Amino acid sequence: MKRIISLFFLAATVNAAAQKFTHYTTTEGKEWQQSKASLSSKAAVNPVLTITGSEKGHVFKAWGTCFNELDLDALELLKPDEQEEVMRRIFSPDGDLHFTRGRLTMNANDYSRAWYSCDTVAGDFQLKYFNIEHDKQNVIRLIKKAQKYQPQMTFWVSPWSPPAWMKINQDYPVVSSKWNTMAKEKDYLLFDDGGTPDPNEMQFLGERNEKFPRKLASQNYFIQDPRYLQTYANMFCKFIDLYAAENIPIDMVMYQNEAYSYTPYPGCAWTAEGTIRFNRDYMAPTLKAKHPEVKLYLGTFNTNRLDYVQKIVDGTRDCVEGLGFQWEGRENLDDVRQRYPELHLISSESECGNGSMDWRAGEHTFHLLADYVGKGCDEYFIWNFILCDQGQSAWGWKQNALVQVNSADLSFRLTPEFYAVKHFSNLVPPGSRMQGYVPREQTSGIPVIVFQRPDNKYVVIASNQTDEQRTATVQLGRKYLNMTLQSHSFHTYSE
Repeated sequence: MKRIISLFFLAATVNAAAQKFTHYTTTEGKEWQQSKASLSSKAAVNPVLTITGSEKGHVFKAWGTCFNELDLDALELLKPDEQEEVMRRIFSPDGDLHFTRGRLTMNANDYSRAWYSCDTVAGDFQLKYFNIEHDKQNVIRLIKKAQKYQPQMTFWVSPWSPPAWMKINQDYPVVSSKWNTMAKEKDYLLFDDGGTPDPNEMQFLGERNEKFPRKLASQNYFIQDPRYLQTYANMFCKFIDLYAAENIPIDMVMYQNEAYSYTPYPGCAWTAEGTIRFNRDYMAPTLKAKHPEVKLYLGTFNTNRLDYVQKIVDGTRDCVEGLGFQWEGRENLDDVRQRYPELHLISSESECGNGSMDWRAGEHTFHLLADYVGKGCDEYFIWNFILCDQGQSAWGWKQNALVQVNSADLSFRLTPEFYAVKHFSNLVPPGSRMQGYVPREQTSGIPVIVFQRPDNKYVVIASNQTDEQRTATVQLGRKYLNMTLQSHSFHTYSE
């Protein structure tokens, strides 16, 4: 006997005369099928979620992605007309995903081809040699291809690693491995007891059930000399200036990507005290003086150590406007939203997967989209939007993307993750309000989220992530939207 899940939504402000919805469905191998749905005077099943119509909801601001060198390499394997098709579908207002925001990195990240820095001259406190010439030849070319279809795109920046000369280990990673040239003897810098991270902590296998990281770094890898701290704040401002000269507007910064991943690729460990010191005493006042229009956010938080996050935010909340979360940081969203209601929350990077680019990865990304936005995030960023084959980085990691390029025959395909994102971003524009959310944990595998668009029309998004067909009901005013959800399927109902 099939189990029936009931979902109930009462939205008193909905026009009772509105009877029709367009229904978009995706299953594996059968994507974005369109049909019609009508409201009914009777519910097929009992309610489990109620929206009274008095909920204000939080305003969603933007869907976006990151710009990396390996994305450019994958894109340029395609024919020119195919490159245009990919970029149009992702960025154009008349495309599929409608991305309007971009995330950048200052210096190399883990999806750069190799290590590089905007300033390799040790002791260059005047930033005489700071430049973005490497970026102009690489990632900026990718950005220009996106701007062709979305010229109003805006950006934010976070570094993975400062220049090596600004770090105590004088190198770009945090720990040594076969994928870098850092001396193993320097690994002892990370912990007081000389231990090294458990390598299993750094395997990107989805959700982890324990504290991450199990041990926190005992010292800052960024040199805490005031000259270095002030120069680093100045670097951000010069980076903003140089990108502005390329018609790439940066309106937000975060001091560090994943300060709690102790990586064999570009990274930098920070303590809570160092994080507070840099952001409060250097980054915030420098931005205020040189770029008051640029917002300072804290992050990216990829740790579920809530007390550690609270210590940092409590020490800086007077000078930051928001917080960025990814990976284990998602586990803190409910507590953080309740404790800091004045701060904006964003999903700074969708989880990257393991190179499978299969339906299961698409379902996980759908879950993340619903969970981050449903729990209060007002921006959502995909990591790589296009990769080659299994998406292997220069440091040996295999990761997923929205578009997969086959290097053998130079073809491409849109992955299930592409359609998971499309079920949200195609019909939920910036300015929409998130009005209700039921996580899959409460509905035995059926996440459901409801938005009200700026035109006051409703969008209901659901997924059945189980092996059986399910029935769900949404109540809108005095009418009911009765949904039949195939096993392993994505659904969007739009007025």
